[in-house]
This record gives sequence, structure tokens and C-alpha cells, in this order.
Amino acid sequence: MSLFERLREDNKAVWQRYTQHNFVMSMARGDLPEESFKTYLQQDYLFLIQFSRAYALAVYKASNLADMREALEGLKALLDVEMELHVELCAQWGITKTDLEALPEASETIGYTRYVLETGMSGDLLDLQVALAPCILGYAEIGRANLASMPEGPMAAAYRRWFEEYGGDAYQEAAGAFENWMNNTAADVMTPVRYGRLSTIFAQATQLEGDFWQMGLKQVV
Repeated sequence: MSLFERLREDNKAVWQRYTQHNFVMSMARGDLPEESFKTYLQQDYLFLIQFSRAYALAVYKASNLADMREALEGLKALLDVEMELHVELCAQWGITKTDLEALPEASETIGYTRYVLETGMSGDLLDLQVALAPCILGYAEIGRANLASMPEGPMAAAYRRWFEEYGGDAYQEAAGAFENWMNNTAADVMTPVRYGRLSTIFAQATQLEGDFWQMGLKQVV
């Protein structure tokens, strides 16, 4: 198995709780409360600002130009494509890009993003890639699994747009490129003794992803 396949298999329970979280399932049905989705989108925009910094850190951590270019492509995709989806969807509530940037970060946003950044700063490129993987590859799996869903209700178009973004060819190709990049890094630098730490990083980042979904649901509890 590749590194990602092994990490996902060895952390199956937490991975399934994240990728099949009730937030995601409610989106697929169309009954996720609007306020939950709105909260998630706003915080995810702030999350992506910090995630962009993590990709910039990957440029620094890279040991060769090929890895630097991979990290740069990911950074550009975040800044030029993924963040714009959030701006597009938030516009339905009259929320502008300026409004989004002025929002305070929720504790879940701070906890997750700083964990990724600290992991990258204290470790090497592979540690950082593993910390990034649950978001990048998890969203690809969620988008792919729910691409054929037909949400109902007043937010159906927005939820459908979200699944189309992450289940669509462009994101799937980008996620596949990231997976290959991480697996190639592992082939170069991973030793058997390192796997335990990498699995711990992966499990923690995956748990924090699930907590991020739960943050949205808390708005209606």
C-alpha cells in the first residue's frame, strides 16, 4: 500500500467519522441548516488563509525545485480557486471578501490550523504533507462519494455547488497530484521507525477535521 492508503486504513475509524460526518450527510440530503453551512464557509475561508501559509512553508521545507514547484501550485490553487468558491457562496448572504477577512477565528479554526503549521515548522516536508492530507484528500473523497447526490430544500443549489467543486475533475486531479507528491516524498525519506509518528499526525489532523464539521452543527444545537 502507498503511505496514504496505509494511513487511512490504520486510522479507519476516525477517518470514517470525518468523511461520513453528519454535517456532510446532511449536506447530501439537503437538510443541513443554512446557519450551519454559513458558519462553516466563513470559518473555512479563514482556515484556507492559514492553509495557504502551510503551503508556503512547504516551499521552504522542500529540498529541491520540483518539490518547491509542487507546493507553489497548491498555494496558487488555494488562493486563486478554492477561496473564491467561498466568496461566491457567501455572496448569497451579502457577505463580501472584506467581511470574511475581518471575522474572528473560531477556536476550532485556530486549533486545527496551528496544529498543521506547528507540525510543519517542527518537522520536515513529509510531516507537513501528512498533516495536510486529511483536508486535501478527505475533501476529494467526500466530493467523489457525494457527487451524484441530489440535495433538496432551499440550500440545495449551494450544497450541490460544493460537491461539484470537490468532486469535479479539477479538484480530483489536484488531490491525486498531492497524494503522489506525498507518497514520493515518503519513498525518499520515510523509515519504518517514522511511521508511528506520521500515523499520529494523520489521526490528529483527521480528528480536527471532524471537529471543524461539528463546529458548524453547534450553531443549531
